[in-house]
Amino acid sequence: MKVIKYTSLYYDEWNNFIATAKNATFLFHRDFMEYHSDRFEDYSLLVYKKEKLVALLPANKKEDAVYSHQGLTYGGLILDSSQRSHIVLSIFENLLKYLFLNEIKELEIKFIPAIYHKVPSDELLFLMYILDAKLMKREMLSVINLDGQNSFKSRIEGYKRAEKHKLKIKEDKKCDAFWNEILIPNLRGKYNAKPVHSLEEINKLKSLFPESIRQFNVYLNDNIVAGATIFESEKVVRLQYISANKDKSTLGSLDYLQIFLLKYVFTQKKYFDLGTSKKEGDKTISNGLLFWKEGFGARALTCDVYKVDTVGYGLLSDIIR
Repeated sequence: MKVIKYTSLYYDEWNNFIATAKNATFLFHRDFMEYHSDRFEDYSLLVYKKEKLVALLPANKKEDAVYSHQGLTYGGLILDSSQRSHIVLSIFENLLKYLFLNEIKELEIKFIPAIYHKVPSDELLFLMYILDAKLMKREMLSVINLDGQNSFKSRIEGYKRAEKHKLKIKEDKKCDAFWNEILIPNLRGKYNAKPVHSLEEINKLKSLFPESIRQFNVYLNDNIVAGATIFESEKVVRLQYISANKDKSTLGSLDYLQIFLLKYVFTQKKYFDLGTSKKEGDKTISNGLLFWKEGFGARALTCDVYKVDTVGYGLLSDIIR
C-alpha cells in the first residue's frame, strides 16, 4: 500500500471517492473542507492499494499530532463498500506507519456516527480496542428514528399556538435574515458567542451545496421569528442551527418548525440528528434543551473521539491469521 498527502492535484479523485464511499457525506467534499482552510493546516491522506484508491483520511495537523478533522462535525477513515475487514486493518496500519515515519506522535479520530453509514462500517472502532486507544470524548446526540412511530404529543400545544398566530414557514435561498436577526443576536446575548460559520461562510457553502444545506424560516406577518439551518445527507437530516426570537414560547415557533420538518419535508429520510445538548465548556447537559428534543421522539446515540499513539502501528500486523 501507498499513503499520499493530499494536494489539489487529487481534488477530482478525492471527491469522486467521497461520492461513492460507504461512510461519507458532503462534509468531506473538498469544497466544504476548504471553506476554513485558513484556520487549519490540512493533513488529509489518501491510501492506494496497487494504484487503486481504497481509503481517505480527512485531517488537519497541529504540532506533532494529526486530527480527523477539527473543523468538521465528524471524521474518521473513509472507505468504499468493497473493502473487507482485513484490508481495512492493513489500511490503518499503513496510515499509522506513515504518520509515525513523518514524526506524527498521535492521531485523534472523531468518529462518524453509525447512522450516517450507508452500510456497516465499524472496523475502525474495533481497531481502537486492539490499539488500546484512549477515549478522549463521548458526545451524546439526540436522534429521531424516522422509520418509527414518533409521537409529538408533548409538543402539539406549541404547534397549535403557532397555527393560532398564523405563522408561516418558508424555505429561503440565503441565510441572511436568520443569521442577522435571530441566530447572531441570540448567541451573543445568551452565550457571548458567535455561530461556528460566519454568514459569508454559510452562504458560500449553501451556494456550493444547495441540495444539502437548506434554510427554513418562520414568519409572523412577514417578520422572521425563528429559523433552522439543515445539513441533509443521504440517510440523515442534521439540525445544524435552530433558534427563535424572545416570543418563541408565546408563538410556539420552534415546535411548529420542528414538527413541520418532520411531518412534511424530510419524510423519506431514516434519521433526524438534533445534535448534542451539552453546555459549552463542560460535561453538563442542558435539561431544557434535551427535554425539548426528546419531546419529538429523539433518543440517545453516542459519538466518540479516540487518541491513538502512532508508534503502535506494529500491533496490527498479526491480528488476522
